[in-house]
Amino acid sequence: MANPAHPAYPVGLRLAGRRVVVIGGGQVAQRRLPALVAAGADVLLISPSATPSVEAMAETGEIRWERRHYRDGDLDGAWYALIATRDRAANDAASAEAESRRVWCVRADDAEAATAWTPATGRVEGVTVAVLSGNDPRRSAAVRDAVVDGLRDGSLTAARPHTPGVALVGGGPGDPDLITVRGRRLLAEADVVIADRLGPRDLLDELPPHVEVIDAAKIPYGRFMAQEAINNALIEHAKAGKAVVRLKGGDPYVFGRGMEELQALAEHGIPCTVVPGISSSISVPSAVGIPVTHRGVAHEFTVVSGHVGPDDPRSLVDWASLAKLTGTLVVLMGVDKIGLIAEALVRHGRSADTPVAVIQEGTTATQRRVDATLATVGETVRAEEVRPPAVIVIGDVVRVNSPDALPTAGA
Repeated sequence: MANPAHPAYPVGLRLAGRRVVVIGGGQVAQRRLPALVAAGADVLLISPSATPSVEAMAETGEIRWERRHYRDGDLDGAWYALIATRDRAANDAASAEAESRRVWCVRADDAEAATAWTPATGRVEGVTVAVLSGNDPRRSAAVRDAVVDGLRDGSLTAARPHTPGVALVGGGPGDPDLITVRGRRLLAEADVVIADRLGPRDLLDELPPHVEVIDAAKIPYGRFMAQEAINNALIEHAKAGKAVVRLKGGDPYVFGRGMEELQALAEHGIPCTVVPGISSSISVPSAVGIPVTHRGVAHEFTVVSGHVGPDDPRSLVDWASLAKLTGTLVVLMGVDKIGLIAEALVRHGRSADTPVAVIQEGTTATQRRVDATLATVGETVRAEEVRPPAVIVIGDVVRVNSPDALPTAGA
């Protein structure tokens, strides 16, 4: 029995190449095995059956699996054992063998009978957080989550090496909660943030006072093109030894000119990290209940830029081919050109009755949805005074979640 006066002694086991025996292939093993494999352990699973996920680990060679019940001698040569079956007698026998062989042993069914406990564990950029709170796993998990979340979002400060360079961070569609964990952490570590208008602006208020925030829309351009001026600002601050975050809306590589910025930095030998973001092309429709694909309705979706019209010689979009597709068409940056786009699609064969949804400022507090068809969307957008940023969805998926399409209760 555990003695409250003798708390568990915390230690980090180095199991690479060492034999670990797991007895039982159920949900407990499914949760614990990935960490053991990541630690490089030589894992032997002993169980007559296993969950599909555990089976897959055996099939790929990550673990060895003997499809049988435990028998005496199975822990010979083991450094660590995890006992997780529903058979109390087998668990007691395996635990007794572990004790006799001096093998540290975790028991999923009886923590008091174990010689080792598994802490609630989380990892953040090379830091492992492991929490034990006696025989109270929920409390351990809650403390672990609080510490890990704090380290990730920067609310819990920890000494980190200062890493000059640039991170191109996709901020997502606008809701600050939809930025990635990595993007939020890099923001918390930044010296300089060069932000787009469409990035999650609410996050800027959380930055420490010493962080220099630069609005990319207000960089003095002088004789430079806007993008060239932004590139120069990134280079200048990075060369000054600062950690720079280029905070962009959506994903850096989806109409975000992220590759242009990365190439400019590479020319000057400046290291750059790219953090993908949730693209507005799928997240904004989802936020208003529109799936860009749906079984029996749309088997593909296409994302295009509408910043230039179909008849503009600069356009690289084959609107005639797009009109022949039966799936979903998502148009970004196309509010002021949607009338021309709709006319081109109808002219090339798409039905004028095709439903269209225009979602302005999706995922934010001011989000709104306007519905129309290809025949009416141009006038509807003008009448409703829709303004950028807005995502336009064209196709039958627009009506999938409409009230008329939903089943009635009891159907």
